[in-house]
Amino acid sequence: MAGNSSTPGASVTSKALALLGAFDEQHRRLTLTELAARADLPVPTTHRLVGELVAWGALARTPSGQYVVGRRLWDLGLLAPVQTGLRQLASPFLHDLYGATLATVHLAVRDGLEVLYVDRLAGHASVPVVSSVGSRLPLHATGVGKVLLAHAPPEVQAAALVDPVRITAYTVTQPGRLHRQLARTVRDGYATTVEEMSLGACSVAVPIRRGEDVVAALGIVVPRFGNDRPRLVAALQVAARGIGRQLA
Repeated sequence: MAGNSSTPGASVTSKALALLGAFDEQHRRLTLTELAARADLPVPTTHRLVGELVAWGALARTPSGQYVVGRRLWDLGLLAPVQTGLRQLASPFLHDLYGATLATVHLAVRDGLEVLYVDRLAGHASVPVVSSVGSRLPLHATGVGKVLLAHAPPEVQAAALVDPVRITAYTVTQPGRLHRQLARTVRDGYATTVEEMSLGACSVAVPIRRGEDVVAALGIVVPRFGNDRPRLVAALQVAARGIGRQLA
């Protein structure tokens, strides 16, 4: 919470930044009153500044009346060197992978307890894909998410496996089974899901490494695996190694 934003002489900029800083991992949706309290600002001031932030796109108002971080901040975030560099370096490999598989291709990184989709190429097959560039989904229910979770610190794994949400009838939510999946992902070098995020969609994903560190995940979504899984894994691994060499 910003302690000095309501003191005399505090600038409009500092107050606006205090409002944006009110959001964090545990506070993704806030009412106007909650925003005012967390930013240490009077409610009338909060109301006026929030209106300007919504108009600019830094915040968005949900149908329930709460406020969330706006899409324009994501657009600005993409200009940050870390995301821009990853997307630019990975782009040729994503297009090669798409050309080889004609499947939906995902490039993703971990953001706390969620997977953040940095880039996406839509495939030819009619597959229900819920992700989009900038969207965040649960780590435990997606191919790229399982890869990132498998290589995350133990405390992140522990937090992610506390009451994981069931999205479809096929979402794996049992902590013991998830732990075994994560261990297998590390051992085999790839993760798969079958209709865990959306019905009619299967995914397979591999890690992207900078040196020894897993910094991102590369995945594809198909209607079904059939006998194609080894070929898809091989294509993903070739692309991931190429991206890793560019990052290094």
